[in-house]
Amino acid sequence: MPRLGFMLVVLAATTSVAASPPPLVEAEQVASMGSPFAVVREHVTADIYHYQFDIRVGSTPNARVRIHRVVRELAPWRPRPTAHAVMLLHGDFANFVTNFVPTLGHPASSVSGLAPYLVARGIDTWGVDRRWTLPGADGDISDLGEMGVAQELGDISVALAFARATRGVTDGDAGRIVLGGFSHGAQLTYAYAAADGRHVSAIAALDVYYDIAPEDADLRALACANAAAGRDALAEGVTDSSNSLFITAGELARSSPDAPSPLFPSYTNRGVLLTLAGLTWWLAPYTPLYHLSAPLLDAEGNVSELRESSEDDVSAWFASAPPHQSMRETAELDEIWCGTSPRPSLANIRVPLFYLGAAGGFGDRGLYSTTRVSSSDVTTLVVRRFGPERVAEDFGHGDLLYAADAPTLAWKPLATWLLRH
Repeated sequence: MPRLGFMLVVLAATTSVAASPPPLVEAEQVASMGSPFAVVREHVTADIYHYQFDIRVGSTPNARVRIHRVVRELAPWRPRPTAHAVMLLHGDFANFVTNFVPTLGHPASSVSGLAPYLVARGIDTWGVDRRWTLPGADGDISDLGEMGVAQELGDISVALAFARATRGVTDGDAGRIVLGGFSHGAQLTYAYAAADGRHVSAIAALDVYYDIAPEDADLRALACANAAAGRDALAEGVTDSSNSLFITAGELARSSPDAPSPLFPSYTNRGVLLTLAGLTWWLAPYTPLYHLSAPLLDAEGNVSELRESSEDDVSAWFASAPPHQSMRETAELDEIWCGTSPRPSLANIRVPLFYLGAAGGFGDRGLYSTTRVSSSDVTTLVVRRFGPERVAEDFGHGDLLYAADAPTLAWKPLATWLLRH
């Protein structure tokens, strides 16, 4: 691949002791650049820096693979070599930064972030954004309809190859690395490992299922109905599964929390945030009581506050969402759950697997998928506060990334496992 060779020459130059780094660009300038390669470098904390690489892979408006690296530096542009590496795939209404380095988001979150946590413990942390995260609110989305699972698996392969080759230059280690993901990013992690997996030494799935257990026929029926609705929308020319609900809810909860909501007039803006976060199953019952953030429920079953993640951090997560999301991806991921389209079999996975669930998210229902792989090295952990009778209030899906106790309950076990794999 000529372009990849060119990119590695550029990258080698940027990490050479004697070389000068390439000109830095602002993140919002990258989208308009005609160059096949662009780099953004920004400080995270202490000696930890975030690099963003934009690699053009085609002629359509958003044909770019955006790769991230969070790493400790010995000096500017000189990463500290490590023996361990992971690539993390983000979830819905998010990108790598807003899920894993949220202090760099817009608006910024106070949560330190999973990526810097792992980096501080000797784990070189990479990521790749799905292409629907790239266009702004008024950006060109004429290629949004092409953004499906096959394209995403191809981009993941490019990103993993880039990470391995780069680590060969900067760390002297071009070996396979761990692929991990959160939510639908974890579903893609399973799919990549099952379909290809050539660059992967192990996988870590954070709170999702890939195969739905036979006893959960109702969840499969929901996925089938959602897949059919998505296909109908595509047939009518709808390619954008907009994130405007989350963005507006987050922004209004931050700017005027006590004002009546224009989204749901019977609620305040704060009430909408709390309901979307704590009673998510009203709109997205991936499990019967699925929620993004653990709620404190009053006598009427309404959310009075959030137990684990702060309202400020949850509203920042929502408000920083990319404006667009691919309807094709949404339909195809639902089809994987439904089982109506050809899909890579989990039986193809023979590398070690770590499943980290949240009791109030996909939780225990994500365990069935771990029994479907061929690997003999499977570790599972479901973070929970309460027994099954209080699952409605238990640790939520997004609490794995944003809760005050996430570093102790979720990130530490993941880091421990990564350092062993």
